[in-house]
Amino acid sequence: MGIRNYLIEGVSCTGKTTVCNELQRRGYHAIHGDRELAYQGDPETGTPTDSATHENHIWHVDKVKALVANQDEAVTFFCGGSRNFSKFLDLFDGVFVLDVDIDTLNRRLDERPENEFGGKKTERELIVRLHQTKEDIPKNGIIINANASIEHVVDEIIRQSEINKRQR
Repeated sequence: MGIRNYLIEGVSCTGKTTVCNELQRRGYHAIHGDRELAYQGDPETGTPTDSATHENHIWHVDKVKALVANQDEAVTFFCGGSRNFSKFLDLFDGVFVLDVDIDTLNRRLDERPENEFGGKKTERELIVRLHQTKEDIPKNGIIINANASIEHVVDEIIRQSEINKRQR
């Protein structure tokens, strides 16, 4: 949906939803990928599955492609995590990876309700492992320190997206 399109990724509790909300509040076109594009499916084939697991949390690739192709907006931010990001990563002008220290991650996990992902002990353990290994996020993204205030985090994403614009 943008002439320029950016993916904002990161492990659970790094602030993707909060960043999306703040971008929207500031008037930017931002898509809540986990709400608007996600479903449970096989990350390789895209075939829907009945199991609600972290590994099967994927985005509709065709929807992502259609949104990127539409150039009604100057810039669009796609916010959220997906296990099939490799299927559409090359469509983006840049990728921002939100990162927090382990203390911040644990504090945010403590605040998660049990009915949200990360609220259960086994989910917490998975999130902490993924935080340590970085295996579940794009490798060459621009790291954004998400320990800071939401205002600072979003300011940095906007600043970096403007730098990226000038370099293209």
